[in-house]
Amino acid sequence: MSDNDVRQFGIHTYDRWTAMWNGDLDLAEKIMAPEFVLRYAQAGTEAFDDVRTPQQLADIIAAWHRERRGLRFVAEGAAVVDLALVDGAPTGLVARPYLASVRDEDARAVARSGTDTLRITNGLISEVWSVSSGSGGRTFYR
Repeated sequence: MSDNDVRQFGIHTYDRWTAMWNGDLDLAEKIMAPEFVLRYAQAGTEAFDDVRTPQQLADIIAAWHRERRGLRFVAEGAAVVDLALVDGAPTGLVARPYLASVRDEDARAVARSGTDTLRITNGLISEVWSVSSGSGGRTFYR
């Protein structure tokens, strides 16, 4: 795998992470390590503190979609990819800003920005740090 291939792997993994959050829940078993850690820094995300398995993550994402009409995530800005091959598998960090949008109780579009940093170990996501502007925050990308 060339340096460019490793970079593309990181970008593709982030794209799959985003697709999973948009409802492609089968991806949880494909991109997440068998056990991982989620670190969400925004209020209202305490439910993620105890999520450790791909199935638990798929279940909580499904619940979030049931509670939030039109929830949609889009990667924005350039990805920062710091991966290397370790024992033949991509390992390191991928970070990228995102935009989350949802409809409020009056069906108005609400958007919030954030950044997710994915730790990849042996080609699978083993840890996630997520920081967003939260419910009272703002959108950085227009």
